[in-house]
Amino acid sequence: MRFVDEFHDPALARSIANGIASVSTRPVQFMEFCGGHTHAILRHGIRDLLPPTVTLRSGPGCPVCVTSQPDVDVAVAMASLPDTIVATYGDLVRVPGTTESLEHARARGGDVRVVYSATDAVAIARQNPDKTVVLVGIGFETTAPTVAAAVLEAAQAGLANFLVLPLLKVTPVIMTALLQSGELKLDGIICPGHVSVITGTDVFEPIPRQFGVGCVVAGFEPLDILRSVRLLVDQIEQGHPSVQNAYERAVTRDGNAVARKLISQVFTACDAEWRGIGTVPSSGLTLGNEYSRFDAAARLGISVPPAHEAEGCRCGDILRGAAMPADCKLFGSACTPAHPVGPCMVSGEGACAAHFAYGADA
Repeated sequence: MRFVDEFHDPALARSIANGIASVSTRPVQFMEFCGGHTHAILRHGIRDLLPPTVTLRSGPGCPVCVTSQPDVDVAVAMASLPDTIVATYGDLVRVPGTTESLEHARARGGDVRVVYSATDAVAIARQNPDKTVVLVGIGFETTAPTVAAAVLEAAQAGLANFLVLPLLKVTPVIMTALLQSGELKLDGIICPGHVSVITGTDVFEPIPRQFGVGCVVAGFEPLDILRSVRLLVDQIEQGHPSVQNAYERAVTRDGNAVARKLISQVFTACDAEWRGIGTVPSSGLTLGNEYSRFDAAARLGISVPPAHEAEGCRCGDILRGAAMPADCKLFGSACTPAHPVGPCMVSGEGACAAHFAYGADA
C-alpha cells in the first residue's frame, strides 16, 4: 500500500479500507467527478487500499479540460485583436487550440494575462480604459459567483471596456447527461466538495431517484474519500441509493445562499459544449439580459474555422470515464506535462497530469 503512511491517521485509513472489503460483495464502479479528488486518490494510493470489487473512474470535473476546442479557439482569436487584453486563469493559457494556444498568441504579441480572481480582470479594465479587457470565464458553480461579482462590479463602475467570455458549466446537469448516455455503467458518484459548498447537496437528489445511482459529497482529505467510498458501498449492499454528505464541515443541504443569489442574478442557463461530450442542453451559464452587454462573444463577433482535436488524443474519452490515461497511445510519450497534446495533461486537475505525476498504473 504505497502511500498509506502519508495519511494523518494510517491506522484509521486501513480500518476504513478493511471495512469496505468486509461489506463489498459485488463488483461496483464509482466515478469521482472532481479533478481534485482524482489527484488525491492517486497521490495517496487510495486505489491500492480498496478491494478488487471497487473500481474508481475519473469524470469531467476539470473545468480547463472540459472547455471545448472551439471555445479555446475563440479565446485565442480574441487575444489576436488589437487593443485587447485577454485575462484568464493560469492552466488555460497552455491548452492547445486547433492551431495554437493562448500561450502562443502571447508569444507573438497578444496581451494575455494570468489572473488569480475574476475581480483582477476588473482592475485591469480600470487601469486600461483605452483597451478592451476580456475575462475568459471558465469553471463550475465554484467559480461562477466570483465571475458574477466581477460583472456586478464592472456594471456599478460603468466599465464599458470589461467583457466576459462566459464558458461556465453546471455540475448536476452533466452528471445526468453521462448517466443517460449509458456509455459507462456507474454504481455511484463521488460528488465534488467545492462545488457542493455553493450548491448544497439537494441538487443531486434527482440522480438516485431517476437512475438508482447513489451520490456522496466528499472532502479532499484521503480519509474523506475513503469514507465516501464506504458510504456508497453500504448504499449498494443495502439496496438504498441516496444522497449523503461526507463533507459536513463545509457542505450543507442548501449550500451558500449568497453565492447562489449572485449566480441567478447575473447568469441564466444555456446549452454548452463540453470537450469529449458535445453540446449538453442547459449545462452552461451565460449572461442574462440585464448584463448581456458584457458578453464578449456577442460584442466582439468572433467567428473561427471548424475546430478539430489533436490526432490520437483521447482526452474526451478520459473525461467521460470511458478510457484511462494509459489507454491513450500519446500518454507519457508524445504527450507530457512539458509538451501537452491535450488539456487533460495541462491542467493541475487533469486526470492525465495526475496519472503522469503519480504513476500511469496508479
